[in-house]
Amino acid sequence: MKQIKTGWRPVAAILLLLVTWEAAGRAADIPSWLLPTPSQIWLEAMAGWVDYKLHLFSTIKLTLIGFLLGSSIGITAAVCLHLLPKLRETVYPLMILSQNIPIIVLAPLLVIWFGFGILPKLIIITLVCFFPIAVATLDGFRQTSPELLHYLKMAGADKRQIFWKLEWPTALPALFSGLKISATYSVMGAVISEWLGAQRGIGVYMTLASSSFRTDRVFVAIFFIMVLCLLFFVIIITIEKRVIRWKKKGAEQHG
Repeated sequence: MKQIKTGWRPVAAILLLLVTWEAAGRAADIPSWLLPTPSQIWLEAMAGWVDYKLHLFSTIKLTLIGFLLGSSIGITAAVCLHLLPKLRETVYPLMILSQNIPIIVLAPLLVIWFGFGILPKLIIITLVCFFPIAVATLDGFRQTSPELLHYLKMAGADKRQIFWKLEWPTALPALFSGLKISATYSVMGAVISEWLGAQRGIGVYMTLASSSFRTDRVFVAIFFIMVLCLLFFVIIITIEKRVIRWKKKGAEQHG
C-alpha cells in the first residue's frame, strides 16, 4: 500500500512531461524529423514492431550473456581480492585505471584484435559491468562487524566458516547495489557494442534510423533502451528481496 501511495508521483511526472511535450510540439508545429511528438513515436513503435523485434531480442540476448559474464567475473574478483590482501594492493589500482579508458575508444581496438563476432561485444559489456560489482562487493566485505568477527574467532571458526557465515552475508546488500548499477550499464554496453558492426540489435536499428533522419525511430530505440534498463533493475530488486529477507526482518524488529 505504501508503494502505491508514493508510486503515483513519478508516474504523474512522466505523464505531465509527455503531455507538455505533445502540446509544445503541436503548438510550435515542429517537424517530425526534428522532434517528433510522443503520439508520433507511439504510432511508429506500434507500426514498426515487425521491423525491430528481432533487433530487440538480439540486444536482450547479448545483454543477458554479457551481464552474467561480467557479474561472475566481478564477484570472483572481489572474493579473491578480499581473501588475498597482497593481491588486492597490487590489482585494485589497476582496476581503477581500467575504468579511465573510454569504451568508445577501446571498442575499435577490440574489433581489430577479435573481429566482428560476439567476443568483442561481450568484452565491452563485461568491462562495463564487472567494476561496479567488484568495488561494491569489496566495500561490503569491509563492513563486516569486528565484534562478530572476534566472536566467531573466539568460538573456533576457521576462515571458511567466517567467510560463509559472516563476511559473505554482510557483503550481500552491497553486492546487490553493484548488480543494480551494472544491470543498467549492461544495456548501454550492449548498444555501444552493436555499433561496432553487428547485424542486429537496438544499436544497429538506432544507427540506421539516425542515418535516414527517422528521428521517430531513434526515439523508439531510446524508449526500448529505457524499458530494458528499468526491467533489469526491477528483476535485480526482486531477487534481492528474496535473497536478503533477513535484512528486512532485522529492520522490522529494530523498528
